[in-house]
Amino acid sequence: MQCPLISVIIPTYGREEPLRDTLEDVLKQDYPAFEILVVDQTPTHQPQTQAYLEQLADEGKIRWFRVDWASLPGARNYGVGKASGEIVLFIDDDVQMPAGCLKAHASNYHREDVGAVAGRVFDRMKLTEKGDWQVGKPLPDSQSLTPNPEFQIEDLPPEAMDAGIAWYYIDLVHTVKPQRVISARGCNMSFRREIFTKYGLQFDERFRGSAVREESDFCLRLRGTGYQIWYDPDAYLVHLGEETGGCHDISTRSLQYQLTFYHNHFLMGLKNLTVREQLRLYSRLFDCHVLGHPPCYKSGSPIKIISRAGFYILGFLNAQATLIKSIWDSGQVYTQQDANYSKRQRAEGRRLL
Repeated sequence: MQCPLISVIIPTYGREEPLRDTLEDVLKQDYPAFEILVVDQTPTHQPQTQAYLEQLADEGKIRWFRVDWASLPGARNYGVGKASGEIVLFIDDDVQMPAGCLKAHASNYHREDVGAVAGRVFDRMKLTEKGDWQVGKPLPDSQSLTPNPEFQIEDLPPEAMDAGIAWYYIDLVHTVKPQRVISARGCNMSFRREIFTKYGLQFDERFRGSAVREESDFCLRLRGTGYQIWYDPDAYLVHLGEETGGCHDISTRSLQYQLTFYHNHFLMGLKNLTVREQLRLYSRLFDCHVLGHPPCYKSGSPIKIISRAGFYILGFLNAQATLIKSIWDSGQVYTQQDANYSKRQRAEGRRLL
């Protein structure tokens, strides 16, 4: 049976050694047909990383695209526009990937109802919090990563398919059974190419900062295609969650991060949810992230609660302003910028002919 070509898209910003390690793991995949696209938003790399990327590009092992802006959804859209594969796989620039990850993703697409695959993510931060895992090299198998059966999940609860509150019940770390899910993790998710070409879906570039919830927004809109998202625990990798770098190097303590965090949650809700679902989402968002109740476990200091409540209100107003602006501006800034550049190149090519 012919193996479909997989385009592995890696947006990167401000990462050095983790990016090099990630590329080494992808290059070791035992899948026979794949390409690697690095959408590089880093203004200046360290000499070692620069030389490494140049070498891989010269040898044809990666396709290396340099852009002069930083946006995670923008980088994803850019990569899709350059990709050739029938399957598009997105990973982060700070992951450890076992050799069979691509093969596991591809194995699910024989099912005609599957339009996307959510891979399992062994998140270093979440797993070490529960004390059931330690990250290290060489990469262990999935069984040894979660040896404690106390934390393993067979079937996700019904709430995990409720678009209003699913985000507090989807656990793609400890779930061990393949099943349908409502959303994927952005650091390990794949899609049929026709999701982008036939149905015209794009990642919404109005999701700002760390772009939290941009993949959730995309997955909610994917429902309109009739395809489902299938979770495969065998398509796993380790997400290191490096403290610096990523698509935007914004401190979680910064005012900008706090504002964009709430803006993105409200934007996802306003775009995709019914009024009833929105109310459930906003209620849980307030209870968890403002009041600090489980599973957030934030400080109960009155000053901090009032501060977080202020960002919550500003985020809601900001998201409403974003939607109002969309009446005349789609917000797809980087996709439009790339399209205009391509048009200029084609026009210049015709003039030369």
